[in-house]
Amino acid sequence: MTQSGSAIVAGTGLIGGSVGMALRRAGWQVAGIEPDPRRAAAAVAAGAVDRIAEPGPCDLAVVATPPARLAVVAQRLLDAGAAVVTDVGSVKAPVCAAVDDPRFVGGHPMAGSEQDGLDGAVADLFRDAVWVLTPTAATDDTALAQVREVVAQFGALPIALTPERHDTLVAVVSHVPHLTAAVLMRIAEGRSSEHRALLRLAAGGFRDMTRVAAGHPAIWPDICVENRSAITEVLDELLAELEEMRGIVSGEDRGELLSRLEAARTSRRSLSTGAPEPSRLTETRIAISDRKGELARITTLAADLDVNIYDLEIAHSTEGAEGVVLALVDSDRADQFAQSLTGAGYRPSLTPLR
Repeated sequence: MTQSGSAIVAGTGLIGGSVGMALRRAGWQVAGIEPDPRRAAAAVAAGAVDRIAEPGPCDLAVVATPPARLAVVAQRLLDAGAAVVTDVGSVKAPVCAAVDDPRFVGGHPMAGSEQDGLDGAVADLFRDAVWVLTPTAATDDTALAQVREVVAQFGALPIALTPERHDTLVAVVSHVPHLTAAVLMRIAEGRSSEHRALLRLAAGGFRDMTRVAAGHPAIWPDICVENRSAITEVLDELLAELEEMRGIVSGEDRGELLSRLEAARTSRRSLSTGAPEPSRLTETRIAISDRKGELARITTLAADLDVNIYDLEIAHSTEGAEGVVLALVDSDRADQFAQSLTGAGYRPSLTPLR
């Protein structure tokens, strides 16, 4: 697999600029596609890309355009000879359906900044962030492995989900929280006309809950339209939960309120904080046949089980049509992962790291 080479980044805003910086730091030669001359010059000056270019042959292309343009630009890059193409859009089902090519790997880095555009771009933006990859049955294993390796070079934690499952989950953890933060800010702004000091006196909790509302708003209409089904479903659930909470508060039900707050506290504390020590990892060896989609099946199975794969490698056999996937997972989840792999027709073996 290519660990460095030639790359094209289409779009040099916050995410695209950060991808370019991270690629250049990892030793890639990075060309940028940016139609705005001023933005193009700024991207070169900021070190986000080495030069500005047009679509052409390259080892890797990353599409970081506005959501409505992702599929069109991805296809242009594939047609121009890019060996592997990925994107960074936050809604995956539409673009993965539109770009039906084995060399395309849908992606979504769960990272951002309160600064807009290239001004907020940094090479470390993705460190310790989850980066979702959304392979389909048509995705080439080598393409998926290369994108996964590049993402890991950035210091991110890559996980694989189906495009549809990604869109359902991201509505809960990203899209609806952003809309909720916007609503809270609207309420606070409305009340501030009566109480001028309200926004200045906003405590840490309010600032934490509404921080995402400071993000660039222009991308959100496209996101909400493309993922409207999942978003409206979660909004309905949120409204129902808020109605229940209203009843608990108005009914002065101290016991139920305490129970729900304690459950929320426990869930919040259990959120992942990064990779464990090597001594708590197990190497899972999985024999695979030389057929399309094997790596996608294995990595999405791990995500379905909530098993983190901290490192992954494909060892191709020099004879025959088989290979071996080497995956590092949490030791306390390794047996469950192996059982599920066996149920799916694979023959895994486990070796704890020492």
